[in-house]
Amino acid sequence: MRTRTLAAVAAAATVAASLTAATPAAAASPDIVISQVYGGGGNSGAPFQNDFIELQNRGSAPVDVTGWSVQYASAAGSSWQVTALTGTIAPGRFYLVQEAAGTNPSTALPAPDATGGINMSATAGKVALVTSTTALTCSTGCAAGTRDLVGYGSTASDSETAPAPAPSNANAILRGDGADTDNNAVNFATGAPNPRNSGNDPGPGPGPEPNDRRIHEIQGAAHVSPLVNSVVTNVPGVVTAVAPRGFYMQDPEPDADPATSEGILVFTSSAPSGIARGDRVSVTGRVSEFRAGGDANNLTVTELVSPTVTVVEHGAAVPAPTLVGPGGRVAPVPVRADAPGDVEASPTFDVTANALDFYESLEGMLLRVVDSVASGPTNDFGELSVLPGGVGSPRTVRGGVRYTYGDANAERVILDDGIAPVPDADTGDLVPGPVDGVLDYSFGNYKLNVLTTPSIVDRGPVRETTRPQRAGELAIATYNVENLDPSDPPEKFDRLAAGIVTSLASPDLLALEEVQDNTGATNNGVVAADQTYALLIAAIVRAGGPTYQFRQIDPTDGADGGEPGGNIRVGFLFRTDRGLSFVDRPGGDATTAVGVTRSGFLRAALTASPGRIDPTNPAFTNSRKPLAGEFRYQGKTLFVVANHFNSKGGDQPLFGRFQPPTRSSEVQRHAQAVVVKNFVDQIRAINPLANVVLLGDLNDFEFSETADILANDLFLLDLPRFQPPAERYTYVFDGNSQVLDHILISVPLALLGWDHDIVHTNAEYADQASDHDPQIVRVRPLIP
Repeated sequence: MRTRTLAAVAAAATVAASLTAATPAAAASPDIVISQVYGGGGNSGAPFQNDFIELQNRGSAPVDVTGWSVQYASAAGSSWQVTALTGTIAPGRFYLVQEAAGTNPSTALPAPDATGGINMSATAGKVALVTSTTALTCSTGCAAGTRDLVGYGSTASDSETAPAPAPSNANAILRGDGADTDNNAVNFATGAPNPRNSGNDPGPGPGPEPNDRRIHEIQGAAHVSPLVNSVVTNVPGVVTAVAPRGFYMQDPEPDADPATSEGILVFTSSAPSGIARGDRVSVTGRVSEFRAGGDANNLTVTELVSPTVTVVEHGAAVPAPTLVGPGGRVAPVPVRADAPGDVEASPTFDVTANALDFYESLEGMLLRVVDSVASGPTNDFGELSVLPGGVGSPRTVRGGVRYTYGDANAERVILDDGIAPVPDADTGDLVPGPVDGVLDYSFGNYKLNVLTTPSIVDRGPVRETTRPQRAGELAIATYNVENLDPSDPPEKFDRLAAGIVTSLASPDLLALEEVQDNTGATNNGVVAADQTYALLIAAIVRAGGPTYQFRQIDPTDGADGGEPGGNIRVGFLFRTDRGLSFVDRPGGDATTAVGVTRSGFLRAALTASPGRIDPTNPAFTNSRKPLAGEFRYQGKTLFVVANHFNSKGGDQPLFGRFQPPTRSSEVQRHAQAVVVKNFVDQIRAINPLANVVLLGDLNDFEFSETADILANDLFLLDLPRFQPPAERYTYVFDGNSQVLDHILISVPLALLGWDHDIVHTNAEYADQASDHDPQIVRVRPLIP
């Protein structure tokens, strides 16, 4: 289970679920309260030039504050600075106190009602409203001498019950709607500063009324609660599941609107005490939208935080789970049928047209899937993607479901281990019978936290092997060995070796990706990888394979991406017992670009072999550099380029906040493809009949722009495109099967005959030697 960060909720607001309300620090203010505190004024990224404190009269009569003051002390301090107040605050009206200005120019505040010079902390401190101008001297226990007190940030030494969450240069703390509970953690939330002075009209009414709500009102027909940051009271529900740091509850009396969820997470920060499934409860708390990891690309989860919980009844009937999949509610195909940009800001919410809206309408609810089929393996985070009822398309030949740009496979449901463990399963395995869970969202996906560990029936296909190359065939493969280095256990080397010898039938030539240096992820300046290659070659021999040789070029330390210190790179393994040899030409190093020269009529040669293609080109910044090698097979020249293009890191998630998601990493891959294509064109310009193989982990799909750039003039054929659609995958991510690895061969070479195979031996299995499937092409005698 992934550890959940608490930065988005009140850091010290752990108010454990209890049967009675928490004891307040002091009696609630009957009228004037501190409604907003902002200490980031004029700092970097600040929207306003000055710090400020805002007050509001939430009573029914005017209040004269002449002779009062607002005071500030540091988070742990006892020295209070004072700003005197004058004037009268009308019912419902605000009062703006301007404090010190920062050095970065930004927007001026509205005309203040009082002015001071206090330089407040942007992240943690204490603010008091006092009915005199005498400075306080306390560090703790200050509430008794104040009209209102707010401590903010987890290090605040005093507050009403618990501190408000920490603001920032960009955010203030704002008091929500609802009664003053004398609990700063409940009454305040962070948000964009919104300074209001006495001229600001808040609308009719003297102040807040009791805010009793139902879950569907809190959830609303939207991705963000219409009541976010509000304190809601007496919210009824039945506990459907108890989680490590909270519990889910659901309204047993739902409304008739399918767009509003009837379930919600009550977040208690630690294990809830005295709460069990089947308890009928009443909850008072603040409505919060939690964004996992603080990543703006993620959608939020609506929660009730800093709750006070009353158990009304034990052993109540738990609402029946909602069936998802065949016979129940079925997600629309499009993630979003429109292109709203920020989904949370979109005025459109349509559960019949948009998969994101469909799942949002079920957030926090008890759901059920029945007789599902695993569309991918259980991953390292305890997540398993399944197809409810075994229904989905387009399917792979071995039980998975293929991702395409036009279909992100919204029918997938990801089972997660937030409450109960999820067992290891492989693609195609059956998850029989009903599986119940509560729907959550994190790290770019909606996920069903299962209530009990589901059973697994092994129905996945056996690992594939390819046929051996025949006499006269040259077998060339690509294999991503997933950050291989000498610190990996011998079992990993042995499994990779068995895959090379058995699954790939000991090909003549392999392009390897993700080979790390001799000390792996240890960041110590080592760049050599000879030990990594030697260990793999020895393991291949132990597995009954031939003795391979290797060629590669050590990168500049820290320049090729991957794990820090790992100095990831591509390289060649080749065997010489079947007529293949490597043409060694010195001169290749980490920063010298390999060139192409004419060596005779219709004969091209590399200026260095091995050599790196344009390694200082910005297209390869912090990314692996392509490696070109010149080989001879039965007296004929073969040019091979091993690649590992820019990863998809930084792309927005398929089921994230922004739709359609921006694939920012493609820009660099497209530039890399142009550089490699230009290099191949240099060979082609000298010899239009050249034997060229370009292969490796391109990190992009078949028929993607990256692959199209390489194959756009039909000199290079992208071989995965010639596989039946159900076979086109080398990688499985979140249950989506997809092509990331490619082999391209020149048309003159292809015309002599070829045989291509994607060997499904890793990606579909929870127990895998690598997260990629290798692939192989067997070509016929080469053109001289």
